[in-house]
Amino acid sequence: MEERIKGLLRRNDTKMVMCVLDGLGGLPVGERGGKTELETAATPNMDRLAREGAVGLHVPVARGITPGSGAAHLALFGYDPLRYEIGRGVLEALGLGIEMTSRNVAVRGNFSTVKYVDDKPVLVDRRAGRIPTLENRRIASGIQAAIPEVDGVKVSITSGMEHRFALVLTFDDPLPDGADAVIDTDPQSEGVSPLSPEPKTREAERVAIVLDKYVHEATALIRDEERANYMLLRGAARYPNLAGYGENYGLKAAAIAAYPMYRGVAKLVGMDVLDVAEGGAIEDEIEAMARAYEDYDFFYLHVKKTDSYGEDGDFDAKVGVIEAFDRLVPSILGLNPDILVVTGDHSTPSVMRAHSWHPVPFLLHSGLARGGGGAEFSEPGCLRGELGVFRAVEIMPLMLAHAGRLQKYGA
Repeated sequence: MEERIKGLLRRNDTKMVMCVLDGLGGLPVGERGGKTELETAATPNMDRLAREGAVGLHVPVARGITPGSGAAHLALFGYDPLRYEIGRGVLEALGLGIEMTSRNVAVRGNFSTVKYVDDKPVLVDRRAGRIPTLENRRIASGIQAAIPEVDGVKVSITSGMEHRFALVLTFDDPLPDGADAVIDTDPQSEGVSPLSPEPKTREAERVAIVLDKYVHEATALIRDEERANYMLLRGAARYPNLAGYGENYGLKAAAIAAYPMYRGVAKLVGMDVLDVAEGGAIEDEIEAMARAYEDYDFFYLHVKKTDSYGEDGDFDAKVGVIEAFDRLVPSILGLNPDILVVTGDHSTPSVMRAHSWHPVPFLLHSGLARGGGGAEFSEPGCLRGELGVFRAVEIMPLMLAHAGRLQKYGA
């Protein structure tokens, strides 16, 4: 698909905006009138765009597959996640401004809360109550000062937002293929013990040993912290090489995202990451886009809290974020984008408190859309839309076509 698209590209001065409300999709909740968060939210602006544009539901990876955020975003950006499997650690590290080479392995981490039963840790909260970022920085700084290396391997820990951090190992020599094949220590559930970072390949044995020793030393240091008294690791990864937006789509692209992982995946595909005020208010993100609007062809704008509240099981708060975004849609339209997409990277139903495999609502607004489709922007409305259910990797070709940036294929 990528090579086919490259051969059809033509340039023009159209402006394209992709707004990603992380974890947008939901499931009906009986005590909420049998509606999802998106159905419940008052969204007059997006409903109008849905009537004027084209709507459908996208499948991030494949039917029945629950995607991580990295894989889901790669799909949104047109990179098949079944072909490009990229560990979360690289995305987190890049998003925090950490440069990587072939001598590095990056791992994404969570500070977490455990209780000790017979001196064995048992998870109470995988996210340590989403501790304040300043508390994260204090704890990470203390660990870095105490453990700068393990077995001659340099180790650096860098704070992310709230409970998140990135861990980067630096070896003396380039690492072989398979060196990052280490299982996650996060069991993805509470009431159980964290896992050990076991190697899945012989090439990963040294990395696994270093990570295991580091976790033991670091968690001994923070054992008496009130909330962040343990660390969970996942997504160990080496740095990949991907063709960027300029090469694949002929676009100069910019990303507006507050959270490091999403900044990282944008960097990975060659987007410039714009500065935005810490905290990630949607208004600040739109203002950042407006300031740079003349300088780029394509903008990716990320809204995180829809996903966070879905994972917390907070139906009303997720509804509130959707409504807050809808109130700001006129500010985006005021920039006069030729193509506006509003969607999510995956579904995070609050009733499940987790990512899910359910198809994701998708809205495309342009002067070339047929219009007259769904009466509202919701899961049922999108199911009735002209786009039907399709793979997320088809989003970028759709946007390019509506922007007049693709020539005819074949004779």
